[in-house]
Amino acid sequence: MLIDILALALGLVALVFAADWFVDGTSAIARNLGVSPLLIGLTIVGLGTSAPEILVASLASMQGNPGLAIGNAIGSNIANVGLILGMTALIAPLAFHSGLLRRELPVLMLISVFCYVLALDGLSVTDGVMMLVVLAVFLFWLIRTAMTERKNDALTQEVEAEIPDAMPNNKAWVYFAVGLVGLLLSSKVLVWAAVNIAHSIGVSDLVIGLTIVALGTSLPELAASISSVLKGEGDLAVGNVIGSNVYNLLAVYSLPALIAPGPVDATVISRDFPVLLGFTAVLFILGMGISKAGNINRWEGSALLSGYLFYQWTIYQSIL
Repeated sequence: MLIDILALALGLVALVFAADWFVDGTSAIARNLGVSPLLIGLTIVGLGTSAPEILVASLASMQGNPGLAIGNAIGSNIANVGLILGMTALIAPLAFHSGLLRRELPVLMLISVFCYVLALDGLSVTDGVMMLVVLAVFLFWLIRTAMTERKNDALTQEVEAEIPDAMPNNKAWVYFAVGLVGLLLSSKVLVWAAVNIAHSIGVSDLVIGLTIVALGTSLPELAASISSVLKGEGDLAVGNVIGSNVYNLLAVYSLPALIAPGPVDATVISRDFPVLLGFTAVLFILGMGISKAGNINRWEGSALLSGYLFYQWTIYQSIL
């Protein structure tokens, strides 16, 4: 058991560092090939920060543990809104002005409801294919809209500014290769350790995915959001979370459907997905505005964080 806990911790740490190297290397290669910084930020960086969830979900599904993959996708989205935006707003209130973000929020809400409806009768290969098609349509719409508004929108300007400076091609390929190998190895270790811990303490793979694994694979988004808000880039902090949640639902959640289709745990339908929809609805309200549009103050941040901690306590109570 102690070895499994150490392996899980080391796997999570290695996963975070490997994801950073992979994103930096891939972004540099694309930039050296003449790809627009905005395009890199919206696609490569966005998908790259979800690489830990994607690889964990793939390996877990292939090893016959789809509950871990589903829990990771849903738990990461809940952590992104409740924990990450909550903690970020406590550090500095979030004010975001991007028109692109305002259009992404209802899209995220619709995608969340869409994925919930698909889960009601279990996940099939057809469901997985539909999610990937929606992801392709979303990326096309996002890129087209962002390129049109790149000179006037706060988010597009902050995305471009965050792309690292040029890196020599040889160094970029080293970063890419080391990051990719690191992601593969650390994901393998993390899934192995998480499954062993789940079996040792008598809980389901789903619970481990919703808690420890979801928290660990969300660490890159936490670091990125805190860094953004400290630099006064509130739009980017919120944009990172919205983008990550879309990728988690369409790129990560689709993997158990494609690799290990079958019924979804009843607890996911009755507890976890409704919590995800609730957090997404709160983010939608804060962003679109009932009180003050585009703003998450410290009180609202503390409410988000408290909601996340209460949800984790509820899971803990359910396994006692």
